[in-house]
Amino acid sequence: MTDRESADDRAAGSVVPPEASGPAQPANVPLRSSEHGAALGDSFYDQVGGSATFEKLVNEFYRGVAADPVLKPMYPEEDLGPAALRLQLFLEQYWGGPGTYSQERGHPRLRLRHQPFKVNPDARDRWLAHMRAAVDTLDLPPLAEEVLWDYLQRAAFAMVNTFED
Repeated sequence: MTDRESADDRAAGSVVPPEASGPAQPANVPLRSSEHGAALGDSFYDQVGGSATFEKLVNEFYRGVAADPVLKPMYPEEDLGPAALRLQLFLEQYWGGPGTYSQERGHPRLRLRHQPFKVNPDARDRWLAHMRAAVDTLDLPPLAEEVLWDYLQRAAFAMVNTFED
């Protein structure tokens, strides 16, 4: 196909197949050097401010959890510090930061790790309320906030393991 034919086809409303113009890449999605390789470009973790952002998120979240009569009893340690560190390391790894969580604890296995606890819709909604308040303190760009919040909501709904009170 010549350049002239391509222009004529486009003017006539024809759709040029994606392979004809090369692969399209979504904006702000880091490419990887291989299937499990390092990101080629900034990760979401880097884009939102790295460890400092996730530390603030987790600290604000656990401030709410510490006073919550439903959620606080679910944490085995009286001091929420170890749980906060685990969540921070998990979120950092998930969003493209250091792989410390898996190095220290293995595969996340979120549903399995939460199975011993009664995570019903009330617990989920309380978790989300504290997390929403924490996310609101971050002052992220709107798209980054939406991406983070979407993940947190999906994760919270996935952790529900009972509908009993």
